[in-house]
Amino acid sequence: MTVFFVVVIFLGWFFSIYYNNPSILYFFVAFSILMNFFSYWFSDKIVLRLAGAKEAKREEYFDLYTSVENLSITAGLPMPKVYVVVDAAPNAFATGRDKKHAVICVTTGLLAILNKNELEGVIAHELSHIGNRDMLLSTVVVVLVGFVAILSDIFMRSMLFGGHRSNDNKAHGMLMIVGIILSILAPIFAMLIQLAISRKREFLADASGALLTRYPEGLANALRKISQYSKPMSRQSGAIAHLYISDPRPHDSRQRVGQAKGTSFGKKIGGFFATHPPVEERVKALIGQ
Repeated sequence: MTVFFVVVIFLGWFFSIYYNNPSILYFFVAFSILMNFFSYWFSDKIVLRLAGAKEAKREEYFDLYTSVENLSITAGLPMPKVYVVVDAAPNAFATGRDKKHAVICVTTGLLAILNKNELEGVIAHELSHIGNRDMLLSTVVVVLVGFVAILSDIFMRSMLFGGHRSNDNKAHGMLMIVGIILSILAPIFAMLIQLAISRKREFLADASGALLTRYPEGLANALRKISQYSKPMSRQSGAIAHLYISDPRPHDSRQRVGQAKGTSFGKKIGGFFATHPPVEERVKALIGQ
């Protein structure tokens, strides 16, 4: 979070120099604080709307509801709200600003293919995200990444339509080159931080979930089944892809990342831009196979 604020403030400082207007820096700092406040209070509603989720009634999804209830008691967490996405692709995610305002959401496809132990493994994984406060970090990061991308886009457009004027053509030219480089690299840098946070927290949630159920094979088997489903989710948003237990993107985009892993260099590049660790690594960490 500190790195993101440093990036935003640095962009504001540069733009204030480029446009010779110190108030731009103050605006950047104030706006980034407001964006954090907004994402903190409304992140769960934004995510659920993007996912197309609906609240799960106890009578209709009794097994799911009771599994969440029992594991919440075991974990010492308040009972989160339970939501369902009507989608054949098996997946799940957690969101919310804190333990008292948390949400667990699963797809109907997940409920269809998993047995009781496997479903409990997935729910324990999502409850671990709640206990570790991962969902707050992830949703705030989404907003900050989007903010950096918007700022970079505004700068690029301002240069195309005239933007800055200076009598010192040489200094103006140097600032413009630096601005273009920053505008290109800043969103990429912000996205890489987002993805790195996501991958690390997935491993932690896997481990915490296995400790909660005391049956790591359940989550490991669930991850295998989820990864074997090749079709993408019918409704998806790249902004929340990292929140899911498995990458919800189309299978062909996952394949392209997999193909990039053919060489040592390609493997590193593919790993940087992946939202989740490879399933093989997650299963190996859980059960050593």
